[in-house]
Amino acid sequence: MLNKPTWPVKAIWPILALIASIGLGACKILPTPSAQGDANASAFNPDKMVDDIWTSKVIPYLSQKAGPFAEVHALAKTDQAAAGAKYGNPRKQANSPWTFAVRVEGKIVAANTQSRAGTMDIDIDGDGKADARVQIGPAMRGTALRDSLDFVQFNDFTNQIDFAQFGKAFNAHADKTVLSKLPREALEGRTAKVLGAYTIESGQDLPLVTPAEAEIGPKP
Repeated sequence: MLNKPTWPVKAIWPILALIASIGLGACKILPTPSAQGDANASAFNPDKMVDDIWTSKVIPYLSQKAGPFAEVHALAKTDQAAAGAKYGNPRKQANSPWTFAVRVEGKIVAANTQSRAGTMDIDIDGDGKADARVQIGPAMRGTALRDSLDFVQFNDFTNQIDFAQFGKAFNAHADKTVLSKLPREALEGRTAKVLGAYTIESGQDLPLVTPAEAEIGPKP
């Protein structure tokens, strides 16, 4: 015959509850460290990278390298390699198109400010027709600013994604610091001065210039 327990059943439950509460109080449930979280602490930050070099390197480089748009484009249409050596990035990847640093100055003959991918068409030679199309954002195509710089190389980046994000960061920085401050109303007939870069692409109506600096004159 089994011996009967010497502790009354009702007396055991308070003791068990006390032990459980002490155990829970002594243990802290900590979140499992996340590898992604650790990586984010020192994450690749293209916006900061661009901000760090914009004034000290990007603008001085473009200012020194850029040629008048009419001169650059005339040479680029006949000999892109020669135009690239003089106005572009000779250290570009072999399979990449040439990108040219240019100064665009003329009269605005058309503007699209209704789209997020805003543009203004510039008549440079005074014939009343647009010679170049300048992006004014906030959304901008391409990576012409990045690709025009001979001190930026693909091999300096971990992968293609980082390199692409770095290119987009130039457009974002130009919009934040320059383009977002431009007037958007009654642009036609005003003068414009732009320092930027463009790539010749097939199927373009007009060469598409991405600005690093831009000024718009007063209403006529």
